[in-house]
Amino acid sequence: MKVQGRQSVMQSGRRWVGVLLVSVLVAGCSSAGGDESDSDSPAAGDATVSASPTPATELTFNVDDGASGVPVDTALTVGASHGEITAVTAHFGGKATRKTRLDGDLTPDGASWTAASLLEPGKRYTVAVTTRDESGKVATESRSFRTQQLTLDQQAYASLSPMDGATVGVAMPVIVRFDIPVKRRAEVEKRLVVSSTPKVEGTWSWMSDSEVHYRPRKYWPAGTKVKVHAGINGVRTAKGVWGQEDRDTAFTVTKRAVTTVVDVSRHKATVKINGKVARVLPATTGKPGFQTRNGTKVIMEKHPTKRMDAATTGISEGSSEYYNIENVRYAMRVTNSGEFIHAAPWSTGSQGSANVSHGCTGLSTSNAAWLYGISHIGDPVKFIRSDRKVLEPQNGWTDWNVSYAEFAKGSALS
Repeated sequence: MKVQGRQSVMQSGRRWVGVLLVSVLVAGCSSAGGDESDSDSPAAGDATVSASPTPATELTFNVDDGASGVPVDTALTVGASHGEITAVTAHFGGKATRKTRLDGDLTPDGASWTAASLLEPGKRYTVAVTTRDESGKVATESRSFRTQQLTLDQQAYASLSPMDGATVGVAMPVIVRFDIPVKRRAEVEKRLVVSSTPKVEGTWSWMSDSEVHYRPRKYWPAGTKVKVHAGINGVRTAKGVWGQEDRDTAFTVTKRAVTTVVDVSRHKATVKINGKVARVLPATTGKPGFQTRNGTKVIMEKHPTKRMDAATTGISEGSSEYYNIENVRYAMRVTNSGEFIHAAPWSTGSQGSANVSHGCTGLSTSNAAWLYGISHIGDPVKFIRSDRKVLEPQNGWTDWNVSYAEFAKGSALS
């Protein structure tokens, strides 16, 4: 019994030792785990996930850095990924000014920028693009390139009429003339923009490769303000030829709309102001063999005095019809071929009763002075009831001598 009791006690003691050993081991593990969590041991580092760096904004240009001979009809573009474009400065020469700066349009999301105009020839351009990446970091990248050289024979210049700031009549066409013929009419016409207040419907029509006109469907409303932009710079106008220099003009249509109807067979000119008859003037027009042409003409020039030489109309000095008169007063041209409205004091006896001129419309000096004083370049003068029915196309500004539909057929975009 004593032996058995001893064994029982020993066995019981071993169980307690085992329990204590397990407790110590558990406590030791717990203590070790606590020490590791407070340490810089590799085990702690292995438990942390490192963040990826934010990618820098990448830019793409449609012109290579350092390129030379870049075509002037290039529209510079810049695109961005992994960020946005916040600003672009582009210019040629050493310093950005209003004349050297290349403006452009930035998309709302900053993903791309496109130049608003084309390039100047033979210039070194510098482009600086400021970006912001996805983490907010700002950076600037610069590039430069040089455009192609062009000779004068490779550059088409445009002139605009009316002149900037002019006040004109209600029939005034917008006229764009080129010093080098245009073969790519549609490309050029797309760059010709007319805007007006109030808004008026109108269209372009090409008179020739060197001249294009714009007219509204009906006469301009009195007081209309008109702006014209010819954005032809860098546009390819023909093979090996590019437009040079954008041009702008702005003009105002007179508030006093003067329209005149000359009745050739009844020898009178009826003048209306804003649609109401102001005066009916006795007149004389072209005699047989020199009849004044029918049709709607437009006052193209005004001269206080002008020499009238019959040689300019094809009459030679040896002819009995030849004349050369100095200082003809109040002369207003209505055709290229030499028809004018002017003072003709030598024919007052025939004015109102017979046609005795060589094609011009003659008035008394006082009546001619009055009409001259109220008239503008661009006023319409319609001639009716003449035996000479044909007014040749482009013998003056004949834009109103055809219907609007017929005129519109001359557009390269119709």
